[in-house]
Amino acid sequence: MATKLYVGGLPYSTQDSALKEYFSQAGNVVSAVIIMDKMSGRSKGFGFVEMSTPEEAQKAIEMFNDKEFEGRRLTVNEARPMEARPPRTGGYQNAGGRREY
Repeated sequence: MATKLYVGGLPYSTQDSALKEYFSQAGNVVSAVIIMDKMSGRSKGFGFVEMSTPEEAQKAIEMFNDKEFEGRRLTVNEARPMEARPPRTGGYQNAGGRREY
């Protein structure tokens, strides 16, 4: 079963393919994805790498956590499920609506 890793501290210029190639030193990489900002289209500086076995994932953590990659120090650990967040609120309450005076 594949194990997903969180990879933080990535340089903003890093591409998915470079991340996959780097982590392949620890074993078989199922996927490597860098998270992009929806508005700007730029990297958010973190991503996820899926290793094919838990043993390879542990090896990747040992090899790459707190190590330098393209000039930045990485944080690598097992990914946790995304926590539920409350709905966003704020901004203008009646934006675009008719105002009554």
